Amino acid sequence: MSHTILVVDDEPKLREVLAATLQELGYQTRMAASGAAALEQIENDPVDLVLSDLRMPGMSGQELLAELRRRSPHVPVVLMTAYGTVKDAVQAIKDGAFDYISKPFEIDELEATIAKALRMYTALRDNLRLREELEGRYRFENLVGASPAFHKVIEAIAEVCESRASVLISGESGTGKEMVARAIHFNSSRRGGPFVAINCAAIPEGLLESELFGHVKGAFTGAVGARQGRFAQADGGTLFLDEIGDMPSALQAKILRVLQERSFEPVGSANSRTTDVRILAATNKDLREAVRNGSFRSDLYYRLNVFPIDVPPLRARREDIPLLVEHSVRELARHMGRPQPVFTQAALRAMQDYAWPGNVRELQNCIERAIIVAKGNSVDVGDLPQDLFTPLSASHESVRIPSNLDAELERLERGFILEALRRTAGVQVKAAELLGVSERSLWHRVKKLGISIAKRATT
Repeated sequence: MSHTILVVDDEPKLREVLAATLQELGYQTRMAASGAAALEQIENDPVDLVLSDLRMPGMSGQELLAELRRRSPHVPVVLMTAYGTVKDAVQAIKDGAFDYISKPFEIDELEATIAKALRMYTALRDNLRLREELEGRYRFENLVGASPAFHKVIEAIAEVCESRASVLISGESGTGKEMVARAIHFNSSRRGGPFVAINCAAIPEGLLESELFGHVKGAFTGAVGARQGRFAQADGGTLFLDEIGDMPSALQAKILRVLQERSFEPVGSANSRTTDVRILAATNKDLREAVRNGSFRSDLYYRLNVFPIDVPPLRARREDIPLLVEHSVRELARHMGRPQPVFTQAALRAMQDYAWPGNVRELQNCIERAIIVAKGNSVDVGDLPQDLFTPLSASHESVRIPSNLDAELERLERGFILEALRRTAGVQVKAAELLGVSERSLWHRVKKLGISIAKRATT
């Protein structure tokens, strides 16, 4: 996409020559004879860069710059100045101009200055867009769930986000612990600072210290230059230590020191560096048990566990599944550029009956696969992965005694029937044969369980 440049100069001939030259360089151009006219144009039709003379009757280039900084702070301004006003141009840069060029100037110089300014503008615009997208993604209304269990998580985030307290987020893999951490950051006073995440279990022990604290040149073999660590990167913002239960004992002591003293030393350096970082940590392990068996420091645990948040597994909030499906479908349809599909009630019931050992992450993968598999704009039972109809989950349900045996037996019966119907494309005679029951018996069970059958063409 071509950038639009506004040329502001009270000399008509120079203004027109500059506009024509910039057009030849591939830019779209507009012209204004004064600062006031330039502001009026930008108000009605924004531009990507302003190229303005410094000395003009009425509103000067400096006054135009000041007003642009107030109205459109991210639009770069390049000033043109005669030799005698270079001092004023230098002051203008201090006031927020991107650069200045002295008259008379070469076209190559002008082209290079404008290209550099537009690269900065594009990068800044993209960063702002990404930040707005992130902040929007982690607004409270986008934390999806109406169950009592998840409502407690929302309340906890609201209570702790504005404090400086360390937070320990516990929960099984895939429950959305990082989502909770990001929600805390983007709803806090630190939202303007960086959010830096590191998975303590994913980095080898020998490299983790350097990743966290950085290193100086020559600190170890291969350290050919100094490197900034995550604590330095997160200065003024939030550092998220994921899977902190896997952190080696030696590093636990160093993390404790940062929490206590707000300072650290890069690997190979004797000089301490201060840092203003809020720590959010997460684990899928029982850290209290780890403290008891000596694999996790008790003093670090108490420092991290100032404000605990327990994220429930998806099987503990099954009533949230339809809401999560609707939210994920809307997002996926937008990214895929296709109409938003609808999950049938039978498909939603089947999804609510499943234990989801992989939690929300597994649910999202299931939804994406089902949308791809579905032939039309409706997602039915036959489009769901076969794993959903496995009667027992080895990691959870094989050792779980149901609190309601009748409901559990009904769940299993529905799962078997849905799988048989899926394999037979909804043909009840074949499904009954597969299950070893009569067609009449199957019909009664389908009616009792409220299963909706939609016949599908086999492939």
